[in-house]
Parts: sequence; C-alpha cells; structure tokens
Amino acid sequence: MYLNLKNVLISYGFDSKNAYQNIYINLNNSLKKVILDEILIDNVKLPPSRVLAKDLEISRSTVLKAYDLLVIEKFVKSIPGSGYYVTSKNKNHFKIKSVNKGKLYPTISKRGVAFQKNLHLINKSVTSTIVTFKPSLPPLDIFPTNKWKNLTNKYWGTIKSNELSFSTTNGLKSLRENISNYLKIYRNINCDASQIIITTGSMFSLYLVANALIDKGDNILIENLTYPNAYRLFKSLQAKITPINLHNMGELKNKKAKFFYSIPSNQYYSGIKISKKKRLELLEWASLNNSLIIEDDHEHEFTTLKKPISSIYSLDNEERVIHLGSFNKLLLPSLRLGYMIVPSYLKSAILSIYEQSNRFVSADLQKIMNMFIENDFLNKHLRNIIEITKERKEVFIKHFNSNMGKDIALDLNTSGLNIIGRFKNPKINDVQLAAHLEKNGIITNPLSKYFITTQKQNGLVMGYSCVNNKIIKESIEKMSRAYYNFAN
Repeated sequence: MYLNLKNVLISYGFDSKNAYQNIYINLNNSLKKVILDEILIDNVKLPPSRVLAKDLEISRSTVLKAYDLLVIEKFVKSIPGSGYYVTSKNKNHFKIKSVNKGKLYPTISKRGVAFQKNLHLINKSVTSTIVTFKPSLPPLDIFPTNKWKNLTNKYWGTIKSNELSFSTTNGLKSLRENISNYLKIYRNINCDASQIIITTGSMFSLYLVANALIDKGDNILIENLTYPNAYRLFKSLQAKITPINLHNMGELKNKKAKFFYSIPSNQYYSGIKISKKKRLELLEWASLNNSLIIEDDHEHEFTTLKKPISSIYSLDNEERVIHLGSFNKLLLPSLRLGYMIVPSYLKSAILSIYEQSNRFVSADLQKIMNMFIENDFLNKHLRNIIEITKERKEVFIKHFNSNMGKDIALDLNTSGLNIIGRFKNPKINDVQLAAHLEKNGIITNPLSKYFITTQKQNGLVMGYSCVNNKIIKESIEKMSRAYYNFAN
C-alpha cells in the first residue's frame, strides 16, 4: 500500500490546472515544501510514479520529471529497483516551526497542572529497554509466547465481523466468570462476575476509583511505604494525604478519611504482610468511619504461600473493600490487563467514568486471555513462575552476598518479586547510586522514593526474577564494579 499524497500536496500549493507554471515544476515545489515541513520524513518512500500520477490525474512522465528534479536537488534519492526515498542530505534546509509567543491560549486546569507537577514522583527509568534487576518484573523469558501466539491465531481465524464492533465497558462476561473462579481458588475470594470490572491494570483501576471518590481537599489514608504511582495520583487529584504506619494501628484512631489505600500481601517492596488481626482492625475502622479500603493485591501470587492470610475483601461483610488485581505483574507488564471488584453502590459511578474515558479493554485481548485461562495455560504458567522466581531469588542472594555483601545488606524478609538492599555506608545516596547504575545497564529503584514522609530510608529496591541465572551472576559482577566506582 502506498501513501496517497493528493490532499497534502494540494494544501501545499499543487494545482494541475495552473496555467502559469509547468505542472512538473508545480509538483516539484509542492513536494519540496512537504519535505521541508517534515510532513514526509527521512527515508519515507514516495509513491511510485504511476500511483501518484493516477492520484493526481496527471501524466506519469510529469511525475518522473518532478521526482528527477528532487533527486538533483538532493531532496530525494533514487534506489534502482526500489523507488524514490526522502533523504536527509538536504537537512540544512529543514526549518522547525516556532510558536508565536505573543499568542494567548486557555489556561491549563488546576488538575492538569497538578498532574504535571507530580510527574517526578514516579519511579521511571530513562532506558526502558533495560530490564536487569528492574523491580516488579516477572520472569519475562519463560512466558509461553508460542501458546499465546497460537491462541491469537485461533481467535483471528474464527472471528466474525459482528464481533469487531464495540465491547462492553465492564468486560467480557466469560472472562469475568473465569476471573471469579480464579479468585476463589487462589485467593479464597467469593464474588459474583457482575462485581468484576476489567481494566488495563491496577494503575487504571486506581484512576477510576480515585476519580469516583476524591474531591479536592478530601482526606485519604495511605500506607508508608507505598506505591509511588498511587501516591502521585492521589496527590494530583488534590487529596489531603495522611501516611499511616501499620506497625502502630493506634495511628488510625480518630482518623476520618474517605478510604485507606493498602497493599496487604506485600507492603510495597518491604515484604511486610498485614496480619489477619490488623486486617480486621482496618475493616472495623472503615465501618466506624463510613469509609472504604482499597486493597491492591498485585503481587499476591509471588508472596509466600506457606501461611496464606485471607484477603481483606474476603473478610468484609459490609461491601467496604475495593479489590484490585492485575495480570501485568503475573504475566507481562506490556499485556495491560487487570480487574477490580467494586462495591455495588460505587459500580455505576466507576463505569460512567470508564465509559467516558477509556471506554473498554480491547475485546481481542480479553478473549485471548480468556482462552489462556480455559486451556489451563495460566495455571501451568503460574506453577512454573513460582518455581523459577524461587530459584532465581536464591541465586541472586548467594551471588549478591559474595560480591557486594560487604557494602550492601539484603533484607531477607522481603517477599514478592523484589528484594531490598540497605547500605552499610550511611553517606551513600540511593537516588544518585540508582542513576549511576542505570548508566551501567542496571535498573534499580531508590528505596527513599517509597516513603511519603520526610523521614526516609536509603537503599535499593531490586527485581531478581526477570532474567535468567547466568545474566543474574554477570550483572551482579557488573553492579559490584559500578558501585565501587561510585563509592570511591
């Protein structure tokens, strides 16, 4: 398929009926303007002369004359047997449009400014292609890509045209039913499929819930340590945020808030589990204060299963818990598929916001995920990744202690997909060290980023599971050299 340049060329002055200029000159000038304004960028292939001639209703020889003139002027290069391509050899002629600073525009909303202001709070690496030791990544290398590919081919091979239209906002019923069954087995959560809403993941679920609940100045409570993206979102929505240390449940006493945001299976990266007793105390607080609890359960499958603790949702008798789950941390971050269980009174508000923003998750993704579950691939993969992450954690700890144990002490109580390293040298700055390591191909997050109070702790949050044992060993040796250069 070739570009149809008719409209853009006309807008840039081409007129096949211009009696005062040869048509090929007119076409050449229009093409140059399109190239100079970078409408056609470097290495873009121009339409074949016969195609452009047909689109513009002119002769092919006219197009060839214009093309040859562009080649002479070095705006275009001709590759025999292939065609004509825009070239960067004439890049010195390119001009960048500048904004007229005298023009006035509408002011950005206070909410828009708040979102811009809080963007820096996120842990975001500059080099997105590097995955070594990046926190919260599952074993990417063992994802059953062939199975997923076969399911994708099967879906598109049997699709009917009427299935290519819009999808329901709350998600496909079959997928919601399978997620409901999955939760009964793996989380002891009994919920009806009608209570589940399919989203792109925990972050978007939080966005929907927060917009449904938060007005400017509303009080909310949040764990300290916490998920930085959640904190950033609540702050951008201009809520009044109070951090709570769950070691001391007395901090909850007399606290009024719309909701408490919690990650009970693995307090963000610390590995701390909230006991059943504290979960019940949270529910009691929510009941007494007419509040809600947002239970973010994104890494439950990777926490220890020796002594499973009932989810807060399963302990709730008053519909005060919003339960968030995600397949992105379980399978692939790029999958963008999650779910939430919402109280009946909140469902309409959330779906209304959803329908007027993202509308729905891609139906093909939902159906392929549904087949992935029904073919028992999810269960098999879950068993596999639990074994693999356990093995990789042992390898990571052993080689890290051998190479860096004298400088950084690992917190062996951490669970989930990450492990915390604490500096033995109190002068080390974790933000600066993380930036230095990234330049050397190692991605870590500074521990201080997860504290929302002025009292912070220095350290590194490291993911150990996303690369194989060989790369783990090699990367720890590289990390040790980079740390030595940084500290000395």
